[in-house]
Order: sequence, then structure tokens, then C-alpha cells
Amino acid sequence: MTSTEVTQIMIAGHRTGIIDLNKVIEEIAGEFSGKSDDEIADELMTRLSKRNYMVPKARADYRTAFLREYKKFVGEPFEEPINPDLVQIKVLGPGCPNCERLEQDLMSLMAELKIRADLEHVRDSVQIGTYAVMAMPSLVINGKVKAAGSVPSKGTIKQWLLEAQGS
Repeated sequence: MTSTEVTQIMIAGHRTGIIDLNKVIEEIAGEFSGKSDDEIADELMTRLSKRNYMVPKARADYRTAFLREYKKFVGEPFEEPINPDLVQIKVLGPGCPNCERLEQDLMSLMAELKIRADLEHVRDSVQIGTYAVMAMPSLVINGKVKAAGSVPSKGTIKQWLLEAQGS
């Protein structure tokens, strides 16, 4: 029996689980180096559609998201999707106690303030590297690094969340 890995990515403003995304990207990264975005996206769609259901009318959104994840993996520039209705929050770190505490603080403050947000805990070192932070945990709100190397106070986080909600 083969093991499967599910990776959560944003597709058309919704966090969606994709089976074996990282495995497929690793498989084609060397083979498709230097190929056009269309060729890469076509291959990703072909391979990933074998194990993942994709809503037919959203196939273009899946294609865009898969190409974005490929570009993240190989270190090429990419555009991060933003849902304007949600505050985008990322905790960057391997899952140490401070990372977990920061994530828990964020969840409790989001509930207290009734803030609609997309909270993601990024544990993958390649993805963390795209934010150019050297210390963990790090906190990114709406694409801006707010803290690195420590857990900010709940008061400070609360202020950042309220500012992000208003912008």
C-alpha cells in the first residue's frame, strides 16, 4: 500500500486538500526545468487529476494554483492568492512549542474579535524560505512579516489583527 500526503493549498479563495501534490512536483521539477508555464501546468493537471477530483468549471483555478505551487517549490517568483474578504495569516515554523503557542493565541484572538481569516501553519522549510525569515516562529499577516523569532504579546497580535481587518 502506498502512502498518500495531502497538501492544503488555496484554490480560488478556498483552502483545498490535494493528494500527492508535493510528490508530483518533485517528480517533474528536474524533468520540466526550462519548459513553458503551459507545459508545466498541463503536466501537473494530467498527473494530479488521476488522484484528485477537480470541479470541472474550476479546472482553470486548479491549474493556476498547481503552477503557483510548482513555482514556489523551484524558487521562481509567484503571486500569492489573496481573498479580500479574509485576513491572511501564516505562522512560519516547524511546529515547536512557541510555534504552537502562537497559532493557539491567533485562534483565540480571531474567535474573540470575530475576525474572518485564513490561518495557515507553514511547516515546510522551502515555503518558509520564500518569506526570507531566519528565526522561528514568524508571523505573516496579509503578506507582511510582523514578527520573527519570538511570540508577540496577545495585545500586540490583537492590534495587528484589528489593523489587518480594517485595511
